[in-house]
Amino acid sequence: MTPITEVDGRRVALSNLEKVLYPATGFTKGELLHYYATTSGVLLPHLRDRPVSFLRYPDGPEGQVFFTKNVPPGTPEWVTTAEVPRSDGAARMVLVQDLASLIWAANLVTEFHTHQWLVRTPDEADRIVLDLDPGAPATVVQCCEVALWLRERLAADGIEAYAKTAGSKGLHLLAAVRGASSERVSEYAKELAVAAERAMPRLVVHRMTRSLRPGKVFVDWSQNAARKTTATPYTLRARREPTVSAPVTWQEVAECRAAGQLAFRAGDIMPRVQDHGDLLAPLLDAERAAALP
Repeated sequence: MTPITEVDGRRVALSNLEKVLYPATGFTKGELLHYYATTSGVLLPHLRDRPVSFLRYPDGPEGQVFFTKNVPPGTPEWVTTAEVPRSDGAARMVLVQDLASLIWAANLVTEFHTHQWLVRTPDEADRIVLDLDPGAPATVVQCCEVALWLRERLAADGIEAYAKTAGSKGLHLLAAVRGASSERVSEYAKELAVAAERAMPRLVVHRMTRSLRPGKVFVDWSQNAARKTTATPYTLRARREPTVSAPVTWQEVAECRAAGQLAFRAGDIMPRVQDHGDLLAPLLDAERAAALP
């Protein structure tokens, strides 16, 4: 029998709580739900008002992994949905606005991925993201070196950047922006990636071509396209272990000398939140958003 729990007055069906999703650590679905419930205070603000794509892995990362962009069948009527523009016509997507919706979505076993724009202003980007992806033998250590250069370059344009781990191999840089379309933000992000490659040609590549990437950091600027999404801060990832896309301090970035220093799992996050609060909270302050040069 599927247990029913009440979350903020909503009845939410939970299933297979003892199912092991991450065999390497024995991390269960019940623990996944507990993680999302306990981190909801910092996670929800980064989800709210953003159409969500779910990267689902109901049988764990070693099972079938697939994206769900449209509203899934069986979505409760109290979950907020919205019509969003797409190149092939409008579609209806989920908005995770509250704790009940978060727990319902987490029960699907999912990574949360969000656009760089809000549902009320799909034509205007409110964030810029640079996805730093290392090509072996490069690791997050090299990503940190590139991130520090990009931070200074963005600061020169009056844009304050923040960092989080990808929850896999790399690093994400985020900044709050205003007054520009996704197309313009993409152009600016590409300019940054090209500038980084020129400044550090032995370390950086701005093109996705696989043959160019071994030993270098690919600065993926394309995630700023309106149609694309990026892993939401604090989401669990479908990896071998329950790693998290976790915000990090610039001191941690500067002091990173080994890949393991910036590998955070579900159990690491709440102690970090207690110590630092939400390191990405400034992204939510519209008054701190910068105009592109």
